Amino acid sequence: AYFTGDRFEQGGTGWSTDFPGADNNFSVRLGELTSVHVKLDKGGQPDYVVVRLTDPLLYRCPILHMEDVGVVRFSDEEVESLRAYLLKGGYLIVDDFWGSRAWDQWEYEIGRVLPPHAYPIVDIAPNHAVMNVLYDVKEVEQVSNIRFWVQTGSTSERGQDSANVNFRGIADDKGRLMVVMAHNTDIPDTWEREGESKE
Repeated sequence: AYFTGDRFEQGGTGWSTDFPGADNNFSVRLGELTSVHVKLDKGGQPDYVVVRLTDPLLYRCPILHMEDVGVVRFSDEEVESLRAYLLKGGYLIVDDFWGSRAWDQWEYEIGRVLPPHAYPIVDIAPNHAVMNVLYDVKEVEQVSNIRFWVQTGSTSERGQDSANVNFRGIADDKGRLMVVMAHNTDIPDTWEREGESKE
């Protein structure tokens, strides 16, 4: 999903971080590994779309994916639209935002969408159903951008300020996850650059 950012983070480009590689490859694997129908274009590639949060087309998207959300600033209209989408059954995955400043900004903005007194952010435990849908995931590993890893040998893109991965969620009043957040890790880099590193 497209969003407006108010600054840039090192290694990020706002909404277009890892676009279009991550979007395309995620759609390919989603179609291969699940029963989800992925519409293909005339060239046989996934027909993914980038939507604004205020676009009526939003409601035709069962899953939204956003990266580098630590720079997001939602308009009041976007707040209302995203809240309606999520409460109607939508699902948002956010990823690839690093450090405390990015977390604080995202937490504030998503709190405008889903007020924390009604929809608290919680850690997703290893025994949560989402961790066992397709694979039995024991932990969410820290993955850095491949270029960062090749240059530094480290996976923590903000040093001590991003040393620990946070895998969190926001559920509705029935316990259905509406938002899944992978902070201090770049999981889409593993599928965006599939096969790039031979190590």
